Amino acid sequence: MSDASFLRLERLTLAYGDTPAIKDLDLSIGRGELVALLGPSGCGKTTTMRSIAGLLKPRSGKILLDGADITRMPANKRAVGLVFQSYALFPHLSVFENVAFGLRLKRIPGGELQKRVQDGLKSVGLSRFADRKPAELSGGQQQRVALARSMVMDPKVLLLDEPLSNLDARLRLEMRAELQRVQKESGITMIFVTHDQGEALALADRIVVMWDGHIEQIGTPEEIYNAPASAFVADFVGFENVFALENGHLKTPRGLVGLSSPAPVGAAGLAWRPIAVQMGLGPYQGTVRGTSFAGRTREYLLDTPLGIIKAEADATGSSYDIGEAVPFDLPIEGAARLSRFA
Repeated sequence: MSDASFLRLERLTLAYGDTPAIKDLDLSIGRGELVALLGPSGCGKTTTMRSIAGLLKPRSGKILLDGADITRMPANKRAVGLVFQSYALFPHLSVFENVAFGLRLKRIPGGELQKRVQDGLKSVGLSRFADRKPAELSGGQQQRVALARSMVMDPKVLLLDEPLSNLDARLRLEMRAELQRVQKESGITMIFVTHDQGEALALADRIVVMWDGHIEQIGTPEEIYNAPASAFVADFVGFENVFALENGHLKTPRGLVGLSSPAPVGAAGLAWRPIAVQMGLGPYQGTVRGTSFAGRTREYLLDTPLGIIKAEADATGSSYDIGEAVPFDLPIEGAARLSRFA
């Protein structure tokens, strides 16, 4: 990846009135990257995006884009595109005129405007819908119009706010592929905000996991999914059995509990996905408090001396009923090693 600091946030501090939202945030994004800002509501991801777009003035710090300081630059001068969650299309205008709207404001000459709009619609597969109104389009098509409208302005960075949240499951899958295609073919730098880990894992080159106004971890989808650095990230990406380590033991609500194998040296905690919990044998005992069929697997809620454990087992194997006592293990080889727990 060339030009790894194409977009840089340096010690960025943001607030709403007297309420702090982001403090001293540092982030570098490369030219042509597709980056997800991932985290729960209120973590600061949308606030960060708004500051890049120029919709929120920083208390301190810098925003640098392609070598230029844009921290105090007006939003309409930044060469930053923004696709809103609601799409914000004009219902009385055709698809062509919606896409052309920003170009007309910039007084782009007619011939160039025609070409840019036609190229923009072609890039998102909507050339034959140019004369339709937004109400005549599906949700996925409306989103592609909003995407084309931003793309024709030739932004250096394109920001997308929860881009797939308004779509049903089938359209969401289609639009994931469409966003990836458009981004790779155009080479544009894209940043999208989401609280959906599946969306971030499927789309992004890198994921920035945020929590409580700071960055918890930055990594590729594989790194975030397989090697979470903290207890928060582990829980957020599906490691539902998360424990701190103390003197080589699991720290549980009911005291310290030993492991079936020595704890990894230097780990601050361990985390297991439900599928990594080995049921039917092991040093621990639990009582089934809940069970549900999930297609290829069965999910279990176990009441144990370690607290509540969530487990998952092959649906074609042995099954356990509510109230049944079950031995289980938390094998070290199935655990994610956490470098920090707080």
